[in-house]
Amino acid sequence: MSPLVIMGNGPGLVEPRALFTEVFFAIMAPHTAIPIELSSHANVPAHGAISVPEPGKTAQLIADFRELFKVRVTGMVIVTGWAGFYLGSMQSGISTMQRGLLDTLVGIGLVSAGASALNQALERKTDALMTRTADRPLASGRFSLAFGVLAGLAALFLGGEWLVLRTNLLTVALAMLTAFTYVAVYTPLKRVTTLATFIGAFPGAMGPLLGWTAARGRIEWPAVALFAILFVWQFPHFMAIAWMYREDYAKAGIRMLPVVQPDGWSTVIEALFYAVVMIPVSLAPWKLGMTGPTYAVLAVALGIFYLAYTIRFAGILRTKDPTESRMLARDLLKVSVIYLPLLMTTLMLCAIAKH
Repeated sequence: MSPLVIMGNGPGLVEPRALFTEVFFAIMAPHTAIPIELSSHANVPAHGAISVPEPGKTAQLIADFRELFKVRVTGMVIVTGWAGFYLGSMQSGISTMQRGLLDTLVGIGLVSAGASALNQALERKTDALMTRTADRPLASGRFSLAFGVLAGLAALFLGGEWLVLRTNLLTVALAMLTAFTYVAVYTPLKRVTTLATFIGAFPGAMGPLLGWTAARGRIEWPAVALFAILFVWQFPHFMAIAWMYREDYAKAGIRMLPVVQPDGWSTVIEALFYAVVMIPVSLAPWKLGMTGPTYAVLAVALGIFYLAYTIRFAGILRTKDPTESRMLARDLLKVSVIYLPLLMTTLMLCAIAKH
């Protein structure tokens, strides 16, 4: 393929868009690119060649950014942050649809995205060992380590600065503590102890608490109840994931419970314990006067549904068929990601506004 030629705007000048493209794709290296030579009319040395993506690479680039910032996880954090802000606003008797909501969600989303990028920068070598994560942009080498770190720090800084300007110092402090715990504590501990899952559940449950403090400016028992719901929900969810990918985790030296105790008993017991605890914990908002009895009835029904699939997950102890075992774990995983949005939606719809 012959190189494209970009004409300069006159002697010694390069078209600004061309210069931007060169700088951007230099940072993005080692993404595959097509060299574009500058016309001699631009008076630019030959070594100043510009790189642009090969045809079809744009979709890959977008997918890599989505993966780097863990868009689905960040989306879940934003949704739970919205629930916290909504319920905090209801508690204050103010509008739940306001500029402060958007400001809060933007800040929370940026902090979450930045922490996700830094997490992948630290885990790029272990990610490369696992089939499930080997194609991540840092693990595969499509993004450089420097770019991953810079992108993570930039998002973290922008999110923190945005929260400083738009919310309050308590929310900023909690957001930064969440990112620090996730990146600097939970991530390295995954190769050391199974307790990393327990520790990682703390930053994983911070979404609604951040939303609440952004709306109310203080930590209160209703906010703690929302935190507890997210905290407890994670364990059956994570046990299902850990069981499905236990061989991958073992290859990477990550000490998940199914890797350390492969018979499955500890995995099932932990999942069942937290699925049972989930029912009374989900009733805490009702006991605190945040909702009416309708919520309590629906929360119990949803909790029983979640528990039923966790009991079904215990079938991994008797089956010798790897396919069936994986199916049981996958079904629990699917139910867990249905249960949480349904519970949060029910809580928001049944919330009682204070006047």
